[in-house]
Amino acid sequence: MSAADSARPAPERERIDVDVVVVGGGVAGLVAARQCLHVGLSVLVLEARDEVGGVVGGAVIGAEEADAPGGAAGGLRVDTGAESFATRNDSVQALATELGLADEIVAPNPAGAWLALPGGDAGLKLLPMPKTGVLGIPANPFAEDVRAVIGWSGAWRAYRDRLQPILRIGRAHSLGQLVRSRMGDAVLERLVTPISAGVYSADPDALDVDRVAPGLNQAMTRAGSLQGGVAQLAAERRAGGAVRGIRGGMRALVDALVADLAYYAGEVRTGVRVTGLTAGDGADGGWVVAADAVAPEPGDGRVLVAGADATEEAAGVEAHARYVVLAAPAEASVPLLAGVRDEWAGLADLDWPEGTALDLVTLLLDAPELDAAPRGTGVLVAPGTPGVAAKALTHSTSKWSWLADAAGPRRHVVRLSYGRAGSAGAAALDDEALTDLALADASALLGTTLTRAQLVDAVRTSWRDAPSHALLGREDRVARLDAALAGTTDLVVTGSWVAGTGLASVVPHAIDAAARIRRDAVDAAPEAPAGA
Repeated sequence: MSAADSARPAPERERIDVDVVVVGGGVAGLVAARQCLHVGLSVLVLEARDEVGGVVGGAVIGAEEADAPGGAAGGLRVDTGAESFATRNDSVQALATELGLADEIVAPNPAGAWLALPGGDAGLKLLPMPKTGVLGIPANPFAEDVRAVIGWSGAWRAYRDRLQPILRIGRAHSLGQLVRSRMGDAVLERLVTPISAGVYSADPDALDVDRVAPGLNQAMTRAGSLQGGVAQLAAERRAGGAVRGIRGGMRALVDALVADLAYYAGEVRTGVRVTGLTAGDGADGGWVVAADAVAPEPGDGRVLVAGADATEEAAGVEAHARYVVLAAPAEASVPLLAGVRDEWAGLADLDWPEGTALDLVTLLLDAPELDAAPRGTGVLVAPGTPGVAAKALTHSTSKWSWLADAAGPRRHVVRLSYGRAGSAGAAALDDEALTDLALADASALLGTTLTRAQLVDAVRTSWRDAPSHALLGREDRVARLDAALAGTTDLVVTGSWVAGTGLASVVPHAIDAAARIRRDAVDAAPEAPAGA
């Protein structure tokens, strides 16, 4: 459904006067709104979907079964989007702590995941993912777990990297080209590509080395080889694992943000799409933000994202604000910016890439044969692997002990992800057909037959994933956006399309964006009279 079809212009919009309008109710928008509220600014958040939270979503699965475990209300609350956050910086943990969730932060099962590759007698080969490396690039191609994946010929080809001098002047840009030239096709196709597709929904040839592996170019130059540079980076990685989760699911972070906004009298409106952004013509300037109600999407309501359900039909809004935070995706934010000023019109011509259509299928299974966690915490699937359409499987009850405890004996939550860059994903399949496909894929990947008779419940979640921040050309586009907005103190842009993929990128960027508004608001505030 297009924006033009789903937005219903209202004859009259409700006028709201407010300090800050935040366009987009994902985590970036909620964090920016919170920062502004905490210095006394009034804030209105406008979200086109009927729930806030963006890709941090949750659903209740198994609630219709009378004996379902998981609490008095029945069912299990599961993540239907982001299930963890990276610990490469402390921003998300600090936010969770401020929101009272410090004691709920948990580490995943360290058992690790597996790879599914073309090969083997049945055309499908399943192997544990090598333990050391960066994005699948091995520090030692002769390590037993690496050699099991790439074979002796692949290991010897990769070893040539040690003998090949670094003659290039400047930095390597394309991850795929770097790995292919230094270590060969086997490392690229059987190790790097499955991880790139699973983490970034992108081909490694399109990924920027400096974005996906910061410091690798420098480490490679110091060490004199790619695998030597990988060894240096692996040694520098923070001890204790790369990710953490939240007991009860990442959805708890969104719930806590929404509660904090409500405590500080922030207003959140869902089901309204911003259709216009114009500069105010009054003496004080500011902005006028027009938003119209969005027609409900057809469906049975099982596809959830995040936040509380909309309880009443949204009305159109005309908000008059001193400041605007654009925290919506590129496809919504760029047209709004391009229509404001002539010098911003060119932003629409920068060839912003489209996101990837993703479908997640979460299965609740009565399957004691999965108690042994046959594939650790999950499986990443190499493109072209026969007999499997999914790009990844997460054995959620193996990965997160809190979820296993809530599910109870015999019960397992398994999540499969569909949709690769440049494909339509599973959009053509209805829910029943996709559930059947997910059961077949889970059976193949987990090495045991899983049937409808074992299926307690299933939830499908559809996303349009934001283009990865690591795509080549992204840095130049964002730099041109920043240059266009330089000197503009009353409008900021944030969100994953400018900040980068993952909460560890989004949260600090949103805080920094809101800080610019906070500083301007403080500078513009009238001084108190002397002696007051």
